[in-house]
Amino acid sequence: MSTALERGAPIATGRTRLRLTRRGRVVFTSLAAFPLVAVALVVTLNGGIAAAENSTVARVATAFDHVTIKSGQSLWQLAETIAPTSDPREVIAEIVSLNQLPSDSVQPGQRLALPNDL
Repeated sequence: MSTALERGAPIATGRTRLRLTRRGRVVFTSLAAFPLVAVALVVTLNGGIAAAENSTVARVATAFDHVTIKSGQSLWQLAETIAPTSDPREVIAEIVSLNQLPSDSVQPGQRLALPNDL
């Protein structure tokens, strides 16, 4: 029996060279660049959202007067009491927005923040 060396067969050395075609390099580069582009896009979009949120944070961070709703009291009555010269509909809209209420109905004992600019 003859060995592979005696027959002149190539011997595997364990080292292989990776050869990429131009198309393979383009695909490989695209796959490597995609996460970087995605991260840059997310950071850019979140930066815009953060800037928009900062403008509302300044309004929320200020100190507000609070009132507790009494039995039988409505937002209309509250608006007329705290801003008698203003349109009650506008005052109610500001109270609903400030307190993030789902509607303009309130419950007795509910504590509400009042806008400062009335």
